[in-house]
Amino acid sequence: MAEETPSKWTPMTLLHRITQELGLNAILSSPLDVKLLCLQRFVRLFAYGGSTLILVTYLSALDVSNKLIGLFMTLTLFGDVVISFFLTLIADQLGRRNVLALGAILMVASGIVFAQATNYYILLAAAILGVITPSGNEIGPFRAVEESAIAHLTTPDKRNHVFAWSALIGTGGAACGLISCGWTVTLLIQKRHWDPLDCYRLIFLAYAALGGVKFLLILCLSKGCEADPPTNIADADETAPLLQETGTVPAPQPSKKKTFTLLPDISPESRPILVQLCFLFAMDSFASGLAPMSWVTYYFHHHFSMPESQLGTLFFSTSILQSISVLLAASIATRIGNVKTMVFTHLPSAICLALIGIPTHLSLAITLVVLRSATQSMDTAPRSAFLSAIVRPGERTAVMGLVNVVKTASQSLGPSITGVLGGREMFWVAFLLAGCLKAAYDVGMLLTFVGHKERKADGSEEGSAR
Repeated sequence: MAEETPSKWTPMTLLHRITQELGLNAILSSPLDVKLLCLQRFVRLFAYGGSTLILVTYLSALDVSNKLIGLFMTLTLFGDVVISFFLTLIADQLGRRNVLALGAILMVASGIVFAQATNYYILLAAAILGVITPSGNEIGPFRAVEESAIAHLTTPDKRNHVFAWSALIGTGGAACGLISCGWTVTLLIQKRHWDPLDCYRLIFLAYAALGGVKFLLILCLSKGCEADPPTNIADADETAPLLQETGTVPAPQPSKKKTFTLLPDISPESRPILVQLCFLFAMDSFASGLAPMSWVTYYFHHHFSMPESQLGTLFFSTSILQSISVLLAASIATRIGNVKTMVFTHLPSAICLALIGIPTHLSLAITLVVLRSATQSMDTAPRSAFLSAIVRPGERTAVMGLVNVVKTASQSLGPSITGVLGGREMFWVAFLLAGCLKAAYDVGMLLTFVGHKERKADGSEEGSAR
């Protein structure tokens, strides 16, 4: 008598299916180092979210013009390019944990300077040499190092979901930072009657403290986060037969230590891929630079007179919406592929971004921001998984770092343009141009990489990126 097959709609089966789709098993079964990397990313993005909400308002309160604020953002991002360029190329040699620890120390230093100084050029120097983000998102080489470590610690079948949870945790941190900062500033000004500048300085002191928390978490990471040492397989193969004939047991030989160099070790087959990626990501990042969160929050504060508490609540809500959508993206990517998920989810957000500056009514502008947020971050996890799978494992840190440098360099050009346009009450032009460029990036990704092969953990090719 044949056994009865259990109904696929039993509560346990349904629960298993839900946890599988959401990738809970992947993140829960991941190594402790992965969880620590996600936690310190939450702390960093919490700090980024809070500082970004008040950055432009703080500079404006110091009587800095919109044009100079735009220049401030551009030079900040440009300084980040220089730092990222060197640190990502030598991250695997210097040590991934050391690079992440350096980022935490820079956060502490820049937060303290912003809480004490009032001179435009001192603040600019602190932002360039330290870690102050105009966009509320990642800045510096630290995301590339983290993602390279996560890819190293996870298997390809779980990587999409782990990247999705990492993105969700980071977005959740930014959301908590936004709402905490918004309500803290509003309550201190309205209820405690603090001077606005003192409130903003308090936020930057909190930023420095969070950098200290991030540093402590990094100290808990193990050596498993570091890149594998290079092995000289050719030499081993040449000596093995001779040793076997004599009947001796070969003693383990230490691999030759790689010379410390600033030049990335990227294979010839990966170089054209890197050029294509850099061009497309440069277009997308330039568009992001035209509409960073700091300018968007200032636009709503200036154009619609929204207080910090309402701004914090709005962008907290949109960040939570982004977090939820990230998990859905990982599930979609397992069905239609990373590239198609990146394009088809990102394109609607580009259209909404292009329209944000057009409405004259607050409710319609907020609706466009919410609609944009619904799909804005759905390409994050598939993009990270795609980057980690399209090149050889030993090239990941260098490739992700170089791509990040190109993205930041391109993004640095945008804020100054928006500052000039904002000074002429033409924010809508910046939003429209940003949306159109992002749509062009989506089409370019689809046409260039839709059929490209991805790699297994051992470096061999498998399937297509779809």
